[in-house]
Amino acid sequence: MGQAEYLVVLAACVLVTLPLEFAGARVYRQPRRLARAVLPVALVFLGWDALAIADGVWDYAPGHVTGIRAPFAVPLEEVLFFVVIPICGVLTFEGVELTLAVFRRRARQEARR
Repeated sequence: MGQAEYLVVLAACVLVTLPLEFAGARVYRQPRRLARAVLPVALVFLGWDALAIADGVWDYAPGHVTGIRAPFAVPLEEVLFFVVIPICGVLTFEGVELTLAVFRRRARQEARR
């Protein structure tokens, strides 16, 4: 896959969790709430990455990233990682919550019978 590998993995994560939105997770339909959940953590870890890259602690293999870098030399793929993966996590959490709510509702209905 080469330089698109990281982007392909991120896209796959989005595609796998996207059906949860249509199943009722309603994560993308609440952008302010989602931004409040994702952005503070993303900014902290992006800062950490930028410091580590600047100090020479680590970097990213050029053969696995596009070469596009955000400010402070952080690869585009890493910026997207800190946005995409938490969103997928929130979608998964909301999907599990929806599923558990259905089971709880059914259990209450069965208990009434």
